[in-house]
Amino acid sequence: MTVKIDQPSEAGEYDDSMQTLLQLLWGDGFLSPGGADEVARVLEGSDIRGCSVLDVGSALGAIDLLLVQVHGAGSVVGIDVDPALLRQMDQRIARAGLADRIRSQLVTPGPLLFATGNFDVVFSKDSIVQIPDKAALYAEVHRVLRPGGRFIAGDWLRGGSGAYSREMMEFFRLEGIAYNMASLEESAATLRKAGFVEVEVRDRNAWYLELAGRELASLEGPMRSVIVERIGADKAAHFIANWRQLVVVVRRGELRPGHVKAVKPG
Repeated sequence: MTVKIDQPSEAGEYDDSMQTLLQLLWGDGFLSPGGADEVARVLEGSDIRGCSVLDVGSALGAIDLLLVQVHGAGSVVGIDVDPALLRQMDQRIARAGLADRIRSQLVTPGPLLFATGNFDVVFSKDSIVQIPDKAALYAEVHRVLRPGGRFIAGDWLRGGSGAYSREMMEFFRLEGIAYNMASLEESAATLRKAGFVEVEVRDRNAWYLELAGRELASLEGPMRSVIVERIGADKAAHFIANWRQLVVVVRRGELRPGHVKAVKPG
């Protein structure tokens, strides 16, 4: 597979095999770890009841349902670059009977096509890692938020700066998805430069190291026969190798999931 570091995210990176594997690990409709519990952790201390929410990188839409059904958002617009994922999101929304409160929108990389001050909250879960120009994104997030609006995100971040290790490069090769990684500190600094205040960061490396280890044990053990049946032996072997390497880079602290929050001044 091609290593896609510092390249724009592309539609279609999450093929059927990857979607199948990730949902077996993380739950129906989830393409990032932790499911409903981790969404609640990202939102911890942030009341979004009645808010208009923009979800950056909505993928299959399970998180958007949570934002409305569990966390009380008034409305959600979920944006993504992958039309195949959004078709599945639309089906999920229709089955839930929430098309009046949640909608999807296909976008292309670049400025957000929404009016200034359009949203109370901009949310994202493990998608900003795929966007190369963080400064441009955060400037746009700042623009589309109303005064006093909040940015709330979980993301795949990195520890340190400079050249990636051989272990991290091997993870990128196995993963085959665009990774454009910033650290928690870099993310906070970029948000402040975009005009945000009350910037908060939370390191979730220890949490994910424990979870990723359990995921790997499951993939190598009780889940192996299931994933071989669902996606074939070769792809199953590849994903298991990928997860072994993921555990290595999380243990090294080079891959550090984290939470980031910020407020647009009122």
